[in-house]
Amino acid sequence: MPRLTLLVLAAGMGSRYGGLKQLDPMGPSGETLLDYSVSDALRAGFERVVFIIRREIEADFRDKIGSRYQGNIAVDYVFQQLDLLPEGFSVPAERKKPWGTAHAIWCARGAIVEPFAAINADDYYGIQTFEVIGNFLKNAEAETPRFAMAGYRLDHTLSEHGSVARGVCEVDAKGRLVTIRECTGIERVGNDIVQKEADGSVRKFQGNEPVSMNFWGLTPAVFGLLEERLIAFLQASSSDPKAECYIPAAIGEMIGLGQATLDVLPTDADWFGVTYREDKPQVMQALKRLHSENVYPTPLRK
Repeated sequence: MPRLTLLVLAAGMGSRYGGLKQLDPMGPSGETLLDYSVSDALRAGFERVVFIIRREIEADFRDKIGSRYQGNIAVDYVFQQLDLLPEGFSVPAERKKPWGTAHAIWCARGAIVEPFAAINADDYYGIQTFEVIGNFLKNAEAETPRFAMAGYRLDHTLSEHGSVARGVCEVDAKGRLVTIRECTGIERVGNDIVQKEADGSVRKFQGNEPVSMNFWGLTPAVFGLLEERLIAFLQASSSDPKAECYIPAAIGEMIGLGQATLDVLPTDADWFGVTYREDKPQVMQALKRLHSENVYPTPLRK
């Protein structure tokens, strides 16, 4: 059985949040959202965590985050750098922001040789989801392009503070992904979950539709396929200083080309995260409730 590795995407710039939310305390004893992910990963049998970060936050990240886990789980680092690109490409002078989540995962290709999970640093995913993806990875073959994604219920991912955008998944009879449709403007109105279309029409959801929240179960076979997608992206969009290559779109293209399959694995866990600073009080309240219900000890780390 392969060793389970968790890859954490923590190189985001936090421009909408107004700071490095990866380092921001959220729990009742100063825990970050990352603390909960690592704790849940350990409970699910993961033995190693690899953080993707930027060089300029390395010192703070190692001191305030990475040092927390020494002795509990193996910790390694990968750097997402603008100039780390497939051969033949260079960084345009006006480019400042990272190339996106697909590029971030590709940057870890030299550090991971076993099946692995990939998550965002600033989201809460829940122990059940780590167990679901962990069980998939225990039976995954390193060189086989069969991947998985946690399929959250749409009604478990909504915000109390307005509409959200979600990648709503269409799956086949085997539970494999057919397409991900990016739906914006989804919100709860009374007892209904609706999407208000640009033309004024309204689409209703049942609430149990599976959505992607960027929790992936991958194998090293993804790295070569990601390089193909990155090359295509750079050829088409490298001159756009704001264009990014996102992992859902890259994997969707792999599936469309018949290069890979992706199992959508249902989870009933609640998801929550912070995009804007105004989201923080709601997240803090949710974490406080989980501690009061003894889902987690207080403090989380003993």
